[in-house]
Amino acid sequence: MLQELSIKNFAIIDALALSFEEGLTVLSGETGAGKSIIIDAIHLLVGGRGSAEYVRHGEKKAEIEGLFILDDEAHPCYEKASNFGIEIEEGMIVLRREISNSGKSVCRVNGKLVTIAIMREIGGALIDIHGQHEHQELMNEHLHLPLLDQFGGKEIHTNLVSYREIYKEYSSIYKQLTRLNESEQEMAHRLDLIKFQLKEIQEADLKLNEDEELLEEKRKLMNFERLYEALQTSYSSIQGEGKGLDWTGLAMSHLETAADLDSQYQKTLEAVSNAFYVLEDAVHQIRGDLDQLEFEPDRLDLIETRLNEINGLKRKYGSSVEEILAYSSKIEEEIETILNKDSHIEELQNKMQSLEKDLVIEAKNLTQSRKKWAKKLTVSIHEQLKQLYMDKTKFEVRFSSRKETSFSFSQFKKDGWDHVEFYISTNPGEPLKPLSKVASGGELSRIMLALKTIFSKHQGITSIIFDEVDTGVSGRVAQAIAEKIYQVATHSQVMCISHLPQVAAMADSHLFISKQLSKGRTSTAVKRLGEDEKVNEISRMISGVEITDLTQEHAKELLQLASSIKET
Repeated sequence: MLQELSIKNFAIIDALALSFEEGLTVLSGETGAGKSIIIDAIHLLVGGRGSAEYVRHGEKKAEIEGLFILDDEAHPCYEKASNFGIEIEEGMIVLRREISNSGKSVCRVNGKLVTIAIMREIGGALIDIHGQHEHQELMNEHLHLPLLDQFGGKEIHTNLVSYREIYKEYSSIYKQLTRLNESEQEMAHRLDLIKFQLKEIQEADLKLNEDEELLEEKRKLMNFERLYEALQTSYSSIQGEGKGLDWTGLAMSHLETAADLDSQYQKTLEAVSNAFYVLEDAVHQIRGDLDQLEFEPDRLDLIETRLNEINGLKRKYGSSVEEILAYSSKIEEEIETILNKDSHIEELQNKMQSLEKDLVIEAKNLTQSRKKWAKKLTVSIHEQLKQLYMDKTKFEVRFSSRKETSFSFSQFKKDGWDHVEFYISTNPGEPLKPLSKVASGGELSRIMLALKTIFSKHQGITSIIFDEVDTGVSGRVAQAIAEKIYQVATHSQVMCISHLPQVAAMADSHLFISKQLSKGRTSTAVKRLGEDEKVNEISRMISGVEITDLTQEHAKELLQLASSIKET
């Protein structure tokens, strides 16, 4: 859920800090007070398009920051954040966006600088914004299939995973065949190129970790004098009359006498004796190292030349010797494949035909599963629409037909071979047509709420925002919409800008947005309403400017009705 929101120097907002709660939060107020501006700020926070026009006049930049709390460790945001190297601690995500008066944007997620695309990717899993004319999921037929798959849950997901495993291999073989079937001229050019590359790598005769070993040897040669001096000083400090080894031997001799006189010194004697023999071994090792040390200026030149050669190959074929050798193996296989193209094509075609049979079986299973859940979705949608007084409306999930006698690669997609589109008829006797070509604005609002009531359980969206989606309805339909919005809020945090008293009465939290004038500047103010203030605001929404005793009684009745509906 969105817990905290901070907005500074954004449009007519000077500085605003808001806390949100779970359930349904309603934002109301006079037209132009700044309700939609708050939603615009949230939209920008989750990756919406921004411009310098949003910056408050006379200010250098606008700042928007939001704190989101994730209660579910399986929330898709965890995976998305991990993919972009962003850590989520204690289930908290902080999004921050700054827009300068020059139009430049700076985006951060949990303090890490990100692109707008990354912020949009993460923000899209946190907030779903719906306005009067923004029914993207309904209007975009390409999103109908994912919505159906979400509704089908585990059953469709299991079938989809089985299909994708085979499709991945099938697609890989198809790409290999496509490359092998390229024109002879392109194939010849490719063969010449990779033969040259392979020859260059093979002539270099690289060894694993060779560059690291050469760098270590180079470091030793460049520090030869310091190394020799250090070893010589160490040797002189240990070996010789009156030096470390001599004094340790003397101590060992006297401790032998002490141990003969008193056995409690035996352990001390053993420790010093061990130290003596260790020092003796060390001094022999140092002497041997000193004898072997020899400065080779020619060897240093050879190392420099070899490292330059390896670095040249790194610039072309990989960032390490291991990657260069891996690339060499890859192009060696490609050369063999091109030289024996015909046999490889035949082998791949046979494998592809075999996979195609399995793929068709999995695609059919997936279609069968989807059609079963499409029927269940249709029943559920009709139930929801009936509650919204659209009981004459007919809804259908329509699958495009396809020939099953022959298949081609283009028929298979990552998500199967199904094309799904929602069809609807809002008037009896009228044929079913694509949803985007039939429903009016008010009808779309109700259909969207019907779908949201169903899908909010499956989508995992943290917060849903409805921006005046109840415009153009009244009476019993308004009450039905209010109840439906509240129903969505039982599964996700919902924020709703509304002019309907029925919706306001259902709110768990009610924020009143107003404009105020200070020092000749207009700014937006937000107030959380108490119970008595809710009555007054709902009365204003019912009657307009003048609030009478009758409208207040009506407002109280609406609140009592809402309370009883919530209990059931």
